[in-house]
Amino acid sequence: MIDLRVVRDNPDLVRASQVARGDDPALVDQVLDADSRRRSALTEFEQLRAEQKSLGKEVAKAQGDERAALLARTKTIAEQVKALQADADDADTTLTELSRQIANIVEGAPAGGEDDYVVLRTEGTIRDFQAEYGADFVPRDHLDLGERLKAIDTERGAKVSGSRFYYLTGIGARLELALLNAAMDQAYAAGFTPMITPTLVKPEIMAGTGFLGAHADEIYRLEADDLYLTGTSEVALAGYHSNEILDLSDGPQRYAGWSACYRREAGSYGKDTRGIIRVHQFHKVEMFSYVPVEEADAEHERLLAWEEQMLAKAELPYRVIDTAAGDLGSSAARKFDCEAWLPTQNRFLELTSTSNCTTFQARRLGIRERTAAGDTRPVATLNGTLGTTRWIVAILENHQQADGSVRVPEGLRPYLGGLEVLEPVSA
Repeated sequence: MIDLRVVRDNPDLVRASQVARGDDPALVDQVLDADSRRRSALTEFEQLRAEQKSLGKEVAKAQGDERAALLARTKTIAEQVKALQADADDADTTLTELSRQIANIVEGAPAGGEDDYVVLRTEGTIRDFQAEYGADFVPRDHLDLGERLKAIDTERGAKVSGSRFYYLTGIGARLELALLNAAMDQAYAAGFTPMITPTLVKPEIMAGTGFLGAHADEIYRLEADDLYLTGTSEVALAGYHSNEILDLSDGPQRYAGWSACYRREAGSYGKDTRGIIRVHQFHKVEMFSYVPVEEADAEHERLLAWEEQMLAKAELPYRVIDTAAGDLGSSAARKFDCEAWLPTQNRFLELTSTSNCTTFQARRLGIRERTAAGDTRPVATLNGTLGTTRWIVAILENHQQADGSVRVPEGLRPYLGGLEVLEPVSA
């Protein structure tokens, strides 16, 4: 959660961050009030406890009326101590609840909402299909291509599981495995430890990563077991070292998690209903780093560079955006997205995100590092997408050919047995 020392020492900074996110700045004052009440109650409690201990020694020596008076005073103090302890506990509970409602402090993100991102750069060349194949050529969308390749089956996905479910079949399944294996190989070469992570986690782990706030309705919950289905392996990777002290003296600890991911897509009614752009279940390889807080910004840039390296393997035109404060998740202080061009919709589609969560998640999950001086302090955590099922959408559409076949990007060919072109199975 938020660092209380920052709230006390620089409340205006936290208020400004709340305003930038579109959140309530009055929460800062509520936190300060609860913190003041807690500290005041603890001070009185400690003073009375000291008096209580002192009286205990006097009672042992006293006799007669003096002893009776001291015992009466001791009883009164004991009741006051109990009441002050209850007040302190109540204030502490309120403080914790309020503190958890304050999102991470924004660091460098542009002001504004979802549409106020800043484009940092654009990479690659957007194909001119009409110049290549003639003025009458209309690019096919990923579902049309996927069905011709017998790679995607949404009709049977809906029959079996409902809307926003699908099957990847034949070359579709192989393409996803190729993409994710390429991502995992790249992560391993960069020093990440490969991980196959749990997709069911306890409430305290889900809450610790900041996913049970405003967007909790996006998460599937198994009430009978009091477990949550993860929407990203970030959750399990963040929980991996919960309540531990890490040794980061030799550099960051980096993990690459491969998992199925589940999202309810609440609030997305009518959006991206065709194909596999916005679905309830998909696969993803996620990078996750634990670093000293001073190295967080540099690690963020490294994660972005690794994401762009994967996009280059897929030969996709894309842009990098600096996400606006009002569009950040509660745990992110800053986030960069890479969005690939989607020819049939004439727009960019998010394929990767990388977030710097500073110490926000680590404070909630009790993850610390031991410094050279022997002290402990919270670490910084960062995450970044290295490949997901959604990439298939951009790969099919950007690399399609006039006959409905799809050219395989060179970076993925070794993972498909050297296959250069995906040929349609049906017209």
